[in-house]
Amino acid sequence: MNFSLTSLIVDAADLESESSFWHRLLGGAITRTATHHFLHIDGFPVIVIQHAPGHVPPRWPDGTSQQMHFDLATDDVGTADERVLDAGGRRLRPADDVAASARQGSRVYASPAGHPFCLRPA
Repeated sequence: MNFSLTSLIVDAADLESESSFWHRLLGGAITRTATHHFLHIDGFPVIVIQHAPGHVPPRWPDGTSQQMHFDLATDDVGTADERVLDAGGRRLRPADDVAASARQGSRVYASPAGHPFCLRPA
């Protein structure tokens, strides 16, 4: 028996904000229904944003959110950092910890709905 990954489903109270964020970062095309937005990359629905009106990501004791997360590789973490923030993402570490994160090779962010992800050097 084999499995294949068809897509990653993320919950969001605001479909447009969440799907627009991932579209601005990853490109592709969005197909919209009343309850789901499908982000297609190379014709494949990579991320499906599912409407969840009461969605609030669970919190760890330190206030951060973690369920599972995306890792995105980039050849320019500094420019990617600006793009994430311009697209509506936010850093999950304090600004004074960003330099330390960069030295370790990754930076941690959240999408508008609070889903965590990392930027890592390609």
